[in-house]
Amino acid sequence: MAYVINDSCVSCGACEGQCPVSAISAGDTQFEINADTCIDCGACAGVCPTGAISPN
Repeated sequence: MAYVINDSCVSCGACEGQCPVSAISAGDTQFEINADTCIDCGACAGVCPTGAISPN
């Protein structure tokens, strides 16, 4: 089960640098998590200032 980023994302990029498998990238309107690459570690959720990242 991959993590997902909801509409609370403010595109700050804090999560991108924390992902150990580079599953997070900038999308058109907010950051996105590649579900096929995500290893469900939760490192990104711990640094998100808006709480926009949660388990799917």
